[in-house]
Amino acid sequence: METSADDAPLRVPAASSSGRRRNMQANRRRDTKPELALRSALHRAGFRYRVDYRIALPGGRVRPDIVFTRKRIAVFVDGCFWHCCPEHGSQPSVNQVYWSPKLARNVERDVRNTELLRETGWTVLRIWEHVSVEAAFGLVAAAVGPKHEAAPGGVVPL
Repeated sequence: METSADDAPLRVPAASSSGRRRNMQANRRRDTKPELALRSALHRAGFRYRVDYRIALPGGRVRPDIVFTRKRIAVFVDGCFWHCCPEHGSQPSVNQVYWSPKLARNVERDVRNTELLRETGWTVLRIWEHVSVEAAFGLVAAAVGPKHEAAPGGVVPL
């Protein structure tokens, strides 16, 4: 449950309709389509990684979408709406009193988590959901390097 600055629980406004409620409940924290596509491409190429792996750091806990533990590389696949993409992000027109601060907190958390990881020697990749699978794969493969965490007999990438 989220809390406000004074640690009081935040009140979530009621959904504007039952259809909107079902739509919001269907949003996933992990295993989104862009994340699954990237993980599938990485796995096909022989990369081995952890999914939604909790990293305990001195300043807090972080759960990247994809983690290469030996190389200390954390990959986040950020949704354009939820993480305020400068290219595709949009502010909702309904319940702005709730959504504007909520989205701002998401961005603040992203910055804080990135800083926490980098301060402890991790490489952090933040990839927007609108980036093609091929481009995202290339970014991750370049970061992991030629001696990537692959299974024996790994397949040639895409």
